[in-house]
Amino acid sequence: MYSRFPRCLILFAFTLLGGLCLLPASAQNAKSRTLRFCFWNVENLFDDKINPKLEKVDREFDQFFAKEKEALPNKLARMVSVLLSKEMNDGIGPDILAMAEVESLRAVELVRDALNAKLKDEARHYQHIAYLDPKGGRSIATAVLSRVPFAKDKPPRLLGRSQRMLEVTLVEGKHELVVMASHWTSRVSDQRGNGRISYAQQIYRNFSEKYKKTPGIKYIVCGDFNDAPTDESVERHLNATGDVKKVLGLGKGDRPLFYSPFAEMVKDKKGTHFHQGTPYIFDNICLSPGLLESDGWSYVNKSAAIVELLKYNGRPDRFGGPSDRRPWRNRGASDHFPVTIQLRVPASK
Repeated sequence: MYSRFPRCLILFAFTLLGGLCLLPASAQNAKSRTLRFCFWNVENLFDDKINPKLEKVDREFDQFFAKEKEALPNKLARMVSVLLSKEMNDGIGPDILAMAEVESLRAVELVRDALNAKLKDEARHYQHIAYLDPKGGRSIATAVLSRVPFAKDKPPRLLGRSQRMLEVTLVEGKHELVVMASHWTSRVSDQRGNGRISYAQQIYRNFSEKYKKTPGIKYIVCGDFNDAPTDESVERHLNATGDVKKVLGLGKGDRPLFYSPFAEMVKDKKGTHFHQGTPYIFDNICLSPGLLESDGWSYVNKSAAIVELLKYNGRPDRFGGPSDRRPWRNRGASDHFPVTIQLRVPASK
């Protein structure tokens, strides 16, 4: 359902309130919940079971985490220290966690169990997991771990063929939120960027089809795009922009745009991943116009953040693999920083 507030008024509220939630004051009430959404490329998270079907680099990591007794517990401990940090969500963990570079369903279950073991309040425990194997390329799929349940009539599904694009629909009360967790092709294997453009086009096509039926749809695209918010694949093919006025200023019949709250960080030389000392915002969370409106799920303005923990010389400190000779205590969690936003949704009765 479309918000009863015209977009011009929402844009005015956005400008007027600045760092506050962009919703009109009448829509902000005690019955709404504020939830934390996080995307994190967790870097080669493999489970504790040998998979004989894996080859090359995947086989190396598979055997490393399955055979080296201290590897996986230390990897999970580093991840948990970040996810349950004060900076992430006041120590209770993100309410919705989308991940990339996950080998298997069991790997996600191990993350869930490690988090739940540290959360004394069972009401905070994670219960809902979405994982599907795209069966293409490396065994580093995307997954979603959530406190918010999935819609029973819209099961998780993969978009495309042998590609890492996982679509899930979460539901709080009667309010649905579509999350597309993705991991686009790397700059090593896809130097020209055609693969990343293909990811962007397929996701945008999927969103556009839904938008035509429901213009106020609440739709998040998140992932390791391996491109910055200002690169062609994101700006031209995903149709994402850091200019909120453009998104809110859409007229009837205009092609919808995604709002990229991390785009403005590019000029500040922020980074979620570093290559040869250069920072890149490869990890992104993009929002449909409906998330900038007042009904149902909505984005809390200025809440986008890079969680810069477990770093070395200002960069994310990777955990590494079998060739890494650092002692366990000197390793980080991942070669990517997590990115987060806050969302508001009417509390379920």
